Amino acid sequence: VFPGSGLSWEPRSRAVEQVHLRCTAGSLEWMYPARALRVLLEPNLASAQHTTVCIKPASDFQGASIYVERAGQLHLVVSEAEGAQPRHVSCFSAHSPQRVALFLQASPQRDISRRTASFQYELLSNQSTAGPDLNKMALVEAMCRPCDNMELLMAICSSDFVLKGSIRSVSHDPENHMSQVDVRVQKVYRQKNQIFQQEQGSGEWRGPIRTLLQCKVKKGGGDFLFTGNEHFGEAWLGCAPRFKDFMLVYQAARERGANPCEFELN
Repeated sequence: VFPGSGLSWEPRSRAVEQVHLRCTAGSLEWMYPARALRVLLEPNLASAQHTTVCIKPASDFQGASIYVERAGQLHLVVSEAEGAQPRHVSCFSAHSPQRVALFLQASPQRDISRRTASFQYELLSNQSTAGPDLNKMALVEAMCRPCDNMELLMAICSSDFVLKGSIRSVSHDPENHMSQVDVRVQKVYRQKNQIFQQEQGSGEWRGPIRTLLQCKVKKGGGDFLFTGNEHFGEAWLGCAPRFKDFMLVYQAARERGANPCEFELN
């Protein structure tokens, strides 16, 4: 976490403040934004091949816009002009895995009313050589393809959430390249936080799962095993086979003694 304030800068200085963040996930809070702030994401993991950066602005994000630097050019990622719209996760590919430069440009303002430009970020990896924590973040590269049997068996052991359910609806947000699957939950085997909850009126368990628009998720009938991980406090889809197909894979692996963990079937 990096907290900073534009009020602490020299009034006549034209220098751009530079910040180095060395974690693969974290947050930045820039109060009273003034002039510009350059943020270098430089994770201390030489073995990890980070390919994607995701940013989620705070709901009260204001006072600045966020750009990503690519080959000396600035490309807009988050605009303050979005106003009070819900803040979505924005993802983009990182041209240099070991160093990503973000540029925060403060918006002109006539007074010094309190504004805060704050956001969370995660660097996502598509290589498993850096250990299980980074492997859990293999979000973007693997998300759209079906999991093979071994990946499925590992997913039930290591995912942040594992549940049996059906698809109530699928909605798409082309502007933010996201889709959301609204799930009717029959059984929660595991969840890290309380994303999937019981509705007071109906008593029905349900919750949203996010995925990328490019995955072209459609509403399908029947029961599924939904697995995945949490990013920015939201559930993101991992392996999601039909439940009957999962049962066949798991029971066959268990008979061979090849299941990496025990799974509660009843």
